[in-house]
Amino acid sequence: MPIKANKNANTIRILTNNTEYQIKVDKFGILKHVWYGRPVWDDMDHLLDYPGIGFAGNIHESGDRREYSPDTLPQEYGCSGGADYRVPSISVVFEDGSRTVDLRYIGYTIEKGKYSIPGLPAVYASDDDAETLEIYLQDIASELVVRLRYGVLPQYDVITRSAVISNKGSEPIRLENAMSFCLDIPFGEWDRMTFVGRHAMERVPDRQPVDPGIHESSSARGASSHQQNPSVILCSKDCTETSGECYGAALVYSGSFKTQVERDQLGGTRLTMGINPDLFSWELGAGEDFYTPEAIITYSGEGFDRLSQNFHGVIRNNVCRGKYKLAPRPILINNWEATYFNFDEEKLAAIAKQASKLGVDLFVMDDGWFGKRSSDTSGLGDWTVNESKLKGGLKPLVDRVKSFGMKFGIWFEPEMISEDSDLFRAHPDWAIAVPGRAPVLSRSQLLLDLTRADVREYLYGAISDILNSADISYVKWDFNRSICDWYSHGIPKERMGEMPHRYMLGLYELLERLTHDFPDVLFEGCSGGGGRFDAGMLYYTPQIWCSDDTDAYERTKIQYGTSFIYPVSAVGSHVSAVPNHQTGRVTPLEARAVTAMAGSFGYELDLGKLSDAEKAAVKEQTARFRRYDDLIHNGSYHRLSDPTADKFAAWEYVSFDRTEALVHGMVFRTEPSAMRYRIRLRGLDPEKLYRFDTDGKIYSGTALMNGGILLPRTWGDYAPFELHFTEF
Repeated sequence: MPIKANKNANTIRILTNNTEYQIKVDKFGILKHVWYGRPVWDDMDHLLDYPGIGFAGNIHESGDRREYSPDTLPQEYGCSGGADYRVPSISVVFEDGSRTVDLRYIGYTIEKGKYSIPGLPAVYASDDDAETLEIYLQDIASELVVRLRYGVLPQYDVITRSAVISNKGSEPIRLENAMSFCLDIPFGEWDRMTFVGRHAMERVPDRQPVDPGIHESSSARGASSHQQNPSVILCSKDCTETSGECYGAALVYSGSFKTQVERDQLGGTRLTMGINPDLFSWELGAGEDFYTPEAIITYSGEGFDRLSQNFHGVIRNNVCRGKYKLAPRPILINNWEATYFNFDEEKLAAIAKQASKLGVDLFVMDDGWFGKRSSDTSGLGDWTVNESKLKGGLKPLVDRVKSFGMKFGIWFEPEMISEDSDLFRAHPDWAIAVPGRAPVLSRSQLLLDLTRADVREYLYGAISDILNSADISYVKWDFNRSICDWYSHGIPKERMGEMPHRYMLGLYELLERLTHDFPDVLFEGCSGGGGRFDAGMLYYTPQIWCSDDTDAYERTKIQYGTSFIYPVSAVGSHVSAVPNHQTGRVTPLEARAVTAMAGSFGYELDLGKLSDAEKAAVKEQTARFRRYDDLIHNGSYHRLSDPTADKFAAWEYVSFDRTEALVHGMVFRTEPSAMRYRIRLRGLDPEKLYRFDTDGKIYSGTALMNGGILLPRTWGDYAPFELHFTEF
């Protein structure tokens, strides 16, 4: 059993295949965090010996023991208003206006299987693959009860964290902060890695020292955002891909979030993560419960590579769901960069017919097919076919595409509404806007109020009607602006602080209903590319459009950062036209292909404009991707270079039986009279022999992983390479 409780020592140990997590209840009932790291098989409470510190408050029961203070103790869930002045996990306003919370231990339960969370996405697992620990805490002066939940998946070295906050009293209270977890690390010098950027340049790793004070990564945009990702890594100063200690956390939530890392006065480090409290309050009535979103946490003593394998495994197998979770994804062609809004049935059919000859499986019709939609200034919300573009509606086009042997997909932006739309003219109160204020526009659009049941019902009906009207196999679910002007006509004014979280609950409800009722449809998430790339969306959409930047060189950096947390199978990635529409850069077709193969592969260009040689290359690429599909999507993924710092990008896929390996990458600039670059492979069996396809030479796994292999000589800039090895 992974969860072991020693009642005599008041200690609970959580064991995974390679880690141990220790919790201890002290004699005052405070729940202390004792250890998280490699298995130690011993009580590590002896490490927690703190001096008396001036201005560190002491709980009343400790008497003259001035060395005992919640302000210095490592804890499992920090409280606000009392003697702990560090960043809190919970903040409450009680019915008398007081704000002090002092949680003490009252019990625990251990059950087989993995807990679920009502209305929220969460890791799932069978009774044989997981256990759940719940620890019960109660405030000493009220009937506030908190259940800390730990889901343990030993094979991935993963522990999930969530909290249930319950009002057992007779009067309402108000939550102002409800973090998903708290992790206190008493010792060590740490760096903090977050994943930052902007639209079309998302999730670039940013590694900074954890200096004294509070360091924050957050979004207040109503979405997890392009600018910050709801994930973080704490790593030792010497941590590399293959050595050193690191802790990772990823929030299973798609709305506004906050991650805080605080280095305190004694050198300890506290990490908290959860809903952004700057945009949150919640009235908790008598007898009511509040469920925080879940966070996935993991530890590696073997560097970033092992940490990423842990995240990849649990997200791919225990977050993503449905028919396409592990199945091969269709190779698609999207018309957006080929036509933008300027298309009709004939133009789309011509693209699809050409694509079918080159091995593409799925044609996706992007924005512009509905309402009065000839630009991005009108039509959103009017989800009916624009028959001036598509004569006779959707079905004739779908049937025509299917006659080419292809499947059909379609773009939606369901959460948005244009002021110039029939829906807005009929229901202006459905748009998020503050009465008496001109609303903030972004991309000339507003948002629909998904906190309202009537809005969700309208969207479900409109989307269902389209999906039932023809044989549609794929939906691209887009979200092209941040949220502000938080106001709902359906929420009492004194509870308007609940709106941002209620919006997410409404979105998840709608997605759950649609994905359940249309199980054969592949849903892909999108938010101007990667503005909502998080584990919460992956629960409903097993792949997400990684970035609107399709420049192959830039994509090596974007996909590099993404890979620290998210598996390749989650990444939507396409070959686009050159000069690239975002940067003007010209890269070889093969460089664009190997970069796009690091994800759910496809094309976003007008194939009719390619030369015969380029068409032949595309046909070969689609065949090659099918050959490697299972290896790429379901094998282990390894970063072999840092494209933000190195002169080349290289990454590797290894089958789980370690009989096959594939290396892809790009040399950014070819230099004359230069030594060839060396890479060292990872994840192979050191005792196996491997045949290199290029020249037929045989190498041992030990030689390839320790000595390495040279990259081929290149010609020109952005030169691609592919190295394939099979067991000999």
